[in-house]
Amino acid sequence: MKNNLKFALTLLLMFEVFNASSQSFKTAVSYLDFVGKEQEDITKNMWKYTQAIAHRGERAVGNRRKILIKSVESSIEKIDKAEGYNGDEFKNQVLEHLRFNESLLKNDYAKIIDMKAIAEQSYDAMEAFIMAQEMADKKMKESQELYETHFYAFANKNNVNIIEDESDLSKKMAISGQVFKHYNTLYLIFFKVYMNEVYLMNSLGNNDINGMQQNANALSQSAREGLEQLNSVELYNNDDSIVKATKKAFEFYIDEAENKIPKMVEFLVLNQDFETIKNNIEKTPEKKRTKEQIDAYNDKVKALNKGGKEYNQLNAELNNERSHVIENLNNSNNAFLAKQIPND
Repeated sequence: MKNNLKFALTLLLMFEVFNASSQSFKTAVSYLDFVGKEQEDITKNMWKYTQAIAHRGERAVGNRRKILIKSVESSIEKIDKAEGYNGDEFKNQVLEHLRFNESLLKNDYAKIIDMKAIAEQSYDAMEAFIMAQEMADKKMKESQELYETHFYAFANKNNVNIIEDESDLSKKMAISGQVFKHYNTLYLIFFKVYMNEVYLMNSLGNNDINGMQQNANALSQSAREGLEQLNSVELYNNDDSIVKATKKAFEFYIDEAENKIPKMVEFLVLNQDFETIKNNIEKTPEKKRTKEQIDAYNDKVKALNKGGKEYNQLNAELNNERSHVIENLNNSNNAFLAKQIPND
């Protein structure tokens, strides 16, 4: 039985809001205020998008992304139509920055959304999905840094004194980036172990005894390695809720692989033995069947009935425990994001 797990799509936009003041160069200041206002509007929409990721469902995330893209498009249109100050060099640099971000949102992040659809199919796909997010975030951050360089160069060129004032929004955006980075680090540790259990469940469903034994060993080993990794993870804001929930999941996987699966394998081997005895006795004419054959057959039937009940009970217990630890982990993930990312 597959248990779907939630995972977050992160987006780290590093738009900053600048406050500028100058009594000598009012025209330059007015232009900087105009550009800054557009950046602030984008940042507000970006924050709403981040809140949707942390606190709301997929539909809200999709809607907020559309609004974010429209806000960037709107800013591009307004800045493009407006005249620049002291030439168009800075204006064109701002437009280049916004158009680059627009392209990232429409292309890179669109591909990331497509990658999300297949991310749960393998660890490599999940790792590629998270790496693609981080790469897109890095591009966005580098674009922002270049924009700031041009911003200050324009201000210096026009003798404008910039008074930096880090807004609450920019602080929240920085926090959200750190939160999602920690979240994804822990999720990737978990997912590597989780996929081994998926493979184990597939072999169980196919009654593949060799596959069950191999995948159980892989699950046990990866879960124990995962526990070691969790011990060295640096906590965010001293919040160990996800770490604790992940440890419980790994402890379940270890118990499943080392204690429960071997018992289930025993029953499947018993069932194979029974089929062999059954086939042999059915091939033997009734008058030629020996007492030893009949007794062996009857003994296997009794053992199979008893083993079948134990197998079904064990399987039900595993399904129940699995659902519990996954639900606990999902709840911990959601609570962590809700707690660490402001919802205002």
